[in-house]
Amino acid sequence: MSPRPESPQLDSGTAQRLAGALHMADVVELAHRQLPSDVWDFVVGGAGQELTLAANRAALDAVRVVPRALRDVSACAISTTLFGRTTSAPIAIAPVAYHQLVHPHGELATARAARACGVPLAISTLSSHSIEAIAAQGAPVWFQLYWLRDERTRDELVSRAEAAKCDALVVTVDVPWMGRRLRDIRNNFAVGPDVVAANLPDTVRPPLGSTVAAHTADLLSPSLTWADIEALRARTSLPLVLKGILSPEDARRAVDCGVDGIVVSNHGGRQLDGAVGSIECLAAVRAAVGQRCTVLLDGGVRSGVDVLKALALGADAVLVGRPVIWGLAAGGEAGVHHTLELLKRELRDALGLAGCVRVAQARDLQTMPPTIRATLSEVGGCGG
Repeated sequence: MSPRPESPQLDSGTAQRLAGALHMADVVELAHRQLPSDVWDFVVGGAGQELTLAANRAALDAVRVVPRALRDVSACAISTTLFGRTTSAPIAIAPVAYHQLVHPHGELATARAARACGVPLAISTLSSHSIEAIAAQGAPVWFQLYWLRDERTRDELVSRAEAAKCDALVVTVDVPWMGRRLRDIRNNFAVGPDVVAANLPDTVRPPLGSTVAAHTADLLSPSLTWADIEALRARTSLPLVLKGILSPEDARRAVDCGVDGIVVSNHGGRQLDGAVGSIECLAAVRAAVGQRCTVLLDGGVRSGVDVLKALALGADAVLVGRPVIWGLAAGGEAGVHHTLELLKRELRDALGLAGCVRVAQARDLQTMPPTIRATLSEVGGCGG
C-alpha cells in the first residue's frame, strides 16, 4: 500500500487565487495556467468535432426551473443517501483516469478532499494509485470497472474492490473502444513515465510511451453484453451500477438484470460524437425505471444550479469529473476541496431559492422547456 502523503502546504499566492475562485470558470482558468497544452487537451477535449461535448452544456443551459414561493426554507439541507451511505450532497466524483497527470499526489489528494467534503469518489480502473491506497484515505469510494480483455485481471479487480469495502461497483458500458479524440491524436498524447495504471499487473499494464488510444485498444474488450452483466450481478454482492446508459430500453433491461444504479452518461462527449446530451435523456430514463434503481447524471455539470436541474429532471445525484480535475490542477487537495465546496454552496443556494428544503423535493419542481421532461418520456426515447 502506498504511504499516505502529508497534506500539501499551499503558498499564499495559490491560497489567495483559490479564495478568489467564485465560479467554476475561475477554477478552469487557474487549472489552464498550470497544465501543459497536451494535458489540457486530454482533460477538456471530446471526440470528433466535439458536438456532443458542446451538447451537454447546451442542453443543461436550455433547462429552466420554475421556483416555488412562500415556503419556509430556513432549514434547507442538501444531504442525501447513495447506495446505503449518507453523503453531504447529491454529488459524487466521476471516475477519471490518471489524476497524477495534473498533480503529483493524484487520486490520494482527490480522495482526501472527498473525505473532508463528505462525497463519494469513484476510483478508475486506470487510476494512477491503487484501489487500496486510495481507499485508505478514508473517503467513501466506488470502483469503476472497464471490461478488460484479460478475464483474470478483471475478476481480481472486482475482488479487490470488495476487499477495499467499496460502496458500489460501476461498470462502464459505453467504451468498446475509445472514441476518436482528435486533440489527443494530433498531440500524439501519451502518459509520461511517472504515471502508471497502478491497478493493473505488469503483464497487462500499458507499455511506457504508448498513446492512450493505443493502450486502451489493447486493454478493453469490445464484446461486453447483457449476459456478462447478468454474470457479474451473480458474482458480486456489491451494488452494481452501469455507467453510459442513454436509452430508456437499455435502462429497463439493466433493472431487469438486477442493477442497482444507472449513470445517464455519454462519457463526457468523449465517445460517440453526435450522441444526445446526457440531460436530454434523463427524464425518459427515470420514467423507464421508476424508483427501481438509483439514477445519476454525468456530463456537463459545472454548477450547483446544474445539479438542481438534474434533480428536477429525475436524478438522485450527479457525477462531476472535469471540475474535480480542474480543482486538482489548480491547487491539489485544497483545489479539489474548494471545487466541491463551491458546488455544494451553489446547490444549497439554488435549492432554497427554488423553494425546496430537501433534495427529494427538487423532483417536484417544474422545468421548462417541458419537452425535455415530457415529450421524450412519451415517445420512449431520447432526442425524438
